[in-house]
Amino acid sequence: MDGGAFGAGKAGGAFDPQAFIRQPQTLLRLLSWVFSIVVFGSIVNEGYVNRADETQEHCIFNRNRNACNYGITVGVLAFLSCLLYLALDAYFPQISSVKDRKKAVLSDIGVSAFWAFLWFVGFCFLTNQWQASKKEDNPMNEGGDAARAAITFSFFSIFTWASLTFLAFRRLRDITFQEEYNTLFPNSPSLLP
Repeated sequence: MDGGAFGAGKAGGAFDPQAFIRQPQTLLRLLSWVFSIVVFGSIVNEGYVNRADETQEHCIFNRNRNACNYGITVGVLAFLSCLLYLALDAYFPQISSVKDRKKAVLSDIGVSAFWAFLWFVGFCFLTNQWQASKKEDNPMNEGGDAARAAITFSFFSIFTWASLTFLAFRRLRDITFQEEYNTLFPNSPSLLP
């Protein structure tokens, strides 16, 4: 979508994959999707270690199982959320009702802000637990790069989800304008192409 209104005037058009991929929210969602894969993949793959004298593996983040579980859970759910909202973004031009478009955008605002908050909490939690980790629990520093990658991409995810929230607010403003215009001038053509 190229900066026009998101009202009924745009509904029903053919799906254009190139235009869809070039949208800022699509690019940010894909980026958030990749970041979530890195976070939960790093923790699942190398987030559990054990000392030479024990057989049970423990979370690399200060042996705190909750830290690993949080990172994996948030990563997997953010991954699924990205897929869901990518599908909604692809379907969005087909929604003809301004009220339905508004509901979709309001849910996008809420979900994106919620994920930005969860990633902020995750970044703080993982960073705190990584700093509290003891050298004797992991003398060979196994999985250290994976732990740092999970922390780093948790940090980046805060900004991608916050940017998605901002873009959804802009989209809501355009929909609200279109809705008010349609209410004032019900028989006129769409204001913006």
